[in-house]
Formats: sequence, structure tokens, C-alpha cells
Amino acid sequence: MNERALNYTGIGHIEANSFIKTIVANATRWTVRDLDVMPDDWGWTRYEVVDGELFVTRAPHIRHQRASGNIHVELTNGSRQTDMGESFEAPGVVFTEADAVIPDVVWASHECIENGINEAGHFTVAPELIVEVLSAGSKNEQRDRTVKLKLYSLYGVQEYWIANWRLKTVEVYRRQSSQLKIVTTLSVGEQLTSPMLPGFDCAIADVFQSQS
Repeated sequence: MNERALNYTGIGHIEANSFIKTIVANATRWTVRDLDVMPDDWGWTRYEVVDGELFVTRAPHIRHQRASGNIHVELTNGSRQTDMGESFEAPGVVFTEADAVIPDVVWASHECIENGINEAGHFTVAPELIVEVLSAGSKNEQRDRTVKLKLYSLYGVQEYWIANWRLKTVEVYRRQSSQLKIVTTLSVGEQLTSPMLPGFDCAIADVFQSQS
């Protein structure tokens, strides 16, 4: 996901830009209800709220999408073999009125899916595994490595992967003593596995490779 901003300048839609500036000026603490009235710009913009703070992001780099898509495919293939859960790309995850995000990829058990989806089709409990793919910039890295790490740790995510398509690495965080803590950073030549996903074994090279 791309840059964090409260004064988002839009992508050429003057009306949308004016609308966002107006509500930003009036908002002191953002909630899910505020996101419901955001303008639709055909998927170019993603709105998230963490601890009442608004994060506005633009459509990511194509290599970012490649990495998230490859991870989703690998998790889906593994899930079909074990029938333990499902993988989803960019689902809504609403922890509270002031904490609502759209991770790049999640994996959730059947129990989580059965009991933790609201009428809008959004998760209201933590998926067991969440994946974010980094975009360039210190603010983006701070959001995924600090803000979202804290958020996912607070609400019970069991495992968190941060993929860096520029460095071709995956950082793996797992829950230890009620907190998500980094356990390893994997690079090309190594395998990505998880104790939650028996039989899942993905080469890091496959996460970042083109399908062509």
C-alpha cells in the first residue's frame, strides 16, 4: 500500500478531492461510518482507519500486486489440499468502529469464516494469518511494520507476513506471549512455511516471480 496521508490530493477527480478535504477538516477521530460515505473512484483509492486515524492509499505498483497475488494463489492451493480454511485478497477487516483495514491477503480457518463475517461480507474477528506487501517510502514501512503490527497483535492475529518485493524477502511474525514477534526473515533460496498450515511449503522465489 502507498503513502499515508490526511490531505490526499486525489487522482484528478476534483469533486472527490474537495469532498475529502471537507470531511478531513471536520474530522477529529475517524470511524467506519465515515468510510461509508467516501467517494468511489473505481478502486484507485483505499481508505483505512487505525485507532481513529485515516490512512489513504493509492493503487499499488504492479509488482506489489504480483507478490500479493502469488501469495494468495499459494495459500489457496495449500488450503485446497488440507481443507482447513481459505485465502482472500484485500478483504475488509473491521475490528472496531475506529479500527478497520484492508490487508493485501488473509488466510482464515473455516471456523473464523463461519463465525466472523458480518452481513457486509467483512471480517469482524481476526483472520489467523495476515499478509501485507510493502510499498516504497518510510511512511509506508512505518505503517505496516509498526502501526499495523501493533493493531494485528492487539486483536489476536496469529501470524503476520510482510513481503518486500524490492528486496525479495518475507518477514515472518508469530504470536508469542500474547504479541506478534518477528521469528525470521526469509529470502530467495529459502522456503516459507507455517505451523498453522500443515504441508504448506512455498519457495520465496515463487512469491516474487512473474507467471509469464
